[in-house]
Amino acid sequence: MPHRDWRDLDESDVRVRPGKGSRPRSKRRPQHADAVQALVISVNRGRWNCAIDGDPNRVVVAMRARELGRTPVVVGDTVRLVGDTSGAPGTLARIVGVEPRSSVLRRTADDTDPYERVVVAGAEQLLIVTALADPPPRTGFIDRCLVACYAGGLEPVLCLTKADLAAPDELLSRYADLAVPSIITRYDQPVDELVELLTGRVSALVGHSGVGKSTLVNRIVPDADLRTGEVSAVGKGRHVSVTAIALPLPGGGWVIDTPGVRSFGLAHVTPSDIVSAFPEFAEPAEECPSGCGHLGGQDDPDCTLERFLDADAATVGRLRSLRRLLASRMGTAQE
Repeated sequence: MPHRDWRDLDESDVRVRPGKGSRPRSKRRPQHADAVQALVISVNRGRWNCAIDGDPNRVVVAMRARELGRTPVVVGDTVRLVGDTSGAPGTLARIVGVEPRSSVLRRTADDTDPYERVVVAGAEQLLIVTALADPPPRTGFIDRCLVACYAGGLEPVLCLTKADLAAPDELLSRYADLAVPSIITRYDQPVDELVELLTGRVSALVGHSGVGKSTLVNRIVPDADLRTGEVSAVGKGRHVSVTAIALPLPGGGWVIDTPGVRSFGLAHVTPSDIVSAFPEFAEPAEECPSGCGHLGGQDDPDCTLERFLDADAATVGRLRSLRRLLASRMGTAQE
């Protein structure tokens, strides 16, 4: 065989022996065409309780498939399930996908905490439950919840309890310019108006401990305590008020009860997130200098929104309300 110079060789003349484990991995994921949709109604120690097709009578336990990695799955998420979805005792399905979220309620522990906590996903509206007395209203908390709603795509509703102890007029006047819907309740009157607002929709409730949130839930979901026990018993352990839980309404729809919170941090929210919820100010705000917080005055003297202070009373009121929410996000509003 004649000698060949190595410079005349190419890759086709050399036999390469593949090493162990050199087979390329396919990046294609299984399509799971047989997956069924379900609503996540509670989370308990690495297990997700899910209602198949949103049916409260078809609750199954599921684990997160390995292929999802650390993809967060929270109450209110719509997920895709495979495996045993019969719901029989001892069975376990797998969550193989999470549908895009229509809304998300986030908070941080405080305004310096970079870690976001997704409280609820997929809710259409958030009821901010506040007592009119005992304990007195905390407007700073309400403002922060409103900010979280505007940033997360939820419709806010003020739900004022204990109207038998104090009148709601002063508190409602504070939010009149924002046109936030409100529901007034008291212990000695039916909650028909509230039930009508919730029926057929996915709603979340948030509030401080002691404002009567649990009492409301028990009134609108007559067997709330029983259902809470049943849902929790599907997984391991019992439900305690440290995580959210979705409860079905008698007339259709779901109400998501969240645990009482001490603080509502907004470290993840930017001024633009809030301004975008005010159409009349969103476009002019784009002309503001870089880094403008839109607070006006000494804080942002060159803010473009200053020119609206000469507008009609309704617009001025909306601007002041917007700036109050921005101040709340900055931690400068009274809690």
